[in-house]
Amino acid sequence: QVQLVESGGGLVQPGGSLRLSCAASGFTFSSSGMSWYRQAPGKEREWVARISSSSVPIVYADSVKGRFTVSRDNAKNTLYLQMNSLKPEDTAVYYCKRVGFDYWGQGTQVTVSS
Repeated sequence: QVQLVESGGGLVQPGGSLRLSCAASGFTFSSSGMSWYRQAPGKEREWVARISSSSVPIVYADSVKGRFTVSRDNAKNTLYLQMNSLKPEDTAVYYCKRVGFDYWGQGTQVTVSS
C-alpha cells in the first residue's frame, strides 16, 4: 500500500524558513521521481518542484526558484523541501507525489504571516 506522509509545516513569519519532509512507503522510492505540489485557499493545486530518482535533474517552478531546495534521502525513503525567504503567497497545503502516479498524502499546512 502506497503511503506518503508529509510533515514539517507550520506558521512562520515572512522571510523565515521551513523544512518539509515526505516519508514514502509501499513502492520503490529509490527508483521513483518525486514532486512537491501546493494548494493555496481557493486556488488550484500548483506544481512546485520535481527531483529525479538520482537527484539529477531537479526542476523548480519559477515562483520558488532560488528560494526552495528539493532533496531526497533514498536510504530513508524520504523527500525534503527546504523553503527559505518565505513569502505570504507561499501559504498553502504542501503535498508530495510520486511522478506518474496519482497517489497523494494528506499534506502539511504552511502559513506565512506576521
